[in-house]
Amino acid sequence: MKLCTFEIKTPLGRYNRLGTMLNESILDLNFAAAYYLSRMGEAVPYQFANAIIPSDMLSFLQTEKTGMKFANETIEFFKQEFQGKNIPSGLNEETLAYQAKDVRLRAPLPNPTSFRDFYAFEQHVKKGFEKRGEAMPQEWYEIPVYYKGNHNSIIGTDENVWIPSFTEKFDYELELGFVIGKLGRNIPEQDAMNHIAGFTVLNDFSARDMQRKEMKVRLGPAKGKDFATAIGPVLVSTDEIGDVYNLKMTAKVNGEVWSEGNTGTIFHKFEKMIAFASMDETLLPGDLFGSGTVGTGCGLELDKWVKSGDILELEIEKIGILRNQILKKSI
Repeated sequence: MKLCTFEIKTPLGRYNRLGTMLNESILDLNFAAAYYLSRMGEAVPYQFANAIIPSDMLSFLQTEKTGMKFANETIEFFKQEFQGKNIPSGLNEETLAYQAKDVRLRAPLPNPTSFRDFYAFEQHVKKGFEKRGEAMPQEWYEIPVYYKGNHNSIIGTDENVWIPSFTEKFDYELELGFVIGKLGRNIPEQDAMNHIAGFTVLNDFSARDMQRKEMKVRLGPAKGKDFATAIGPVLVSTDEIGDVYNLKMTAKVNGEVWSEGNTGTIFHKFEKMIAFASMDETLLPGDLFGSGTVGTGCGLELDKWVKSGDILELEIEKIGILRNQILKKSI
């Protein structure tokens, strides 16, 4: 299942809706669920649909396994019922399926409940310490450390990223993101994958000069990163991802490949991240996690910086391309 948040224009304004990719279309999952329920004989299909598959991603994730199960049922119904046919309008003549060109994809989860970004790829971590003239700390191998980022500054694919006024060294970071889909506390590693709703591409933008100052006083990063984090284009369920430890990762700048990596090179695995983060702490549906940057997955490692006008395309196999243009505001 490839879940998304898409924006539609109506006479009453713009609205974000929960969707799923179905062939070449985007299916409105909330309205599709109401249609499916009506075909099953449900007398009040909209009320049930709003409860089981709400129209926004965060509320949907909060229904946990119940919502996911019914979403899969709804999708299978539409695949079987309308294979090779046009999908009709809903019960109240609402649109059930859109052509991708007619809507705008937003961040799949525009409003995560929190954002934790890990530091899990050894090659990237080693390079960072090397550039600072410091030894690799033994503690890094013992625990999957993370920082908490700004969960209110999430953007999606094809949205512009504005270079902060306080940086001359603006950078991208190629990461795999995932979203928690099940409430949990003190989660054992062997059960951790059951708490993941899906995976997405994540770009942890960085103002490296500001970040360097923060890190010198052993606090942060914060201001050097909190201005924007991009995720998208979709959130892919774990069953559709398959082997999450064998996904090709690529970053292009203006069509030129700058970074290539694979999720299989990760040192601290996602199960360990979840177990560590949930120690005596409750994880919520809608919490966003980042893997940290894959080896060579940023300009810092390459001694190259992105600039205003550049177009970044971060791609992870089985998920898609997260595309953003970098711009600087004129004073």
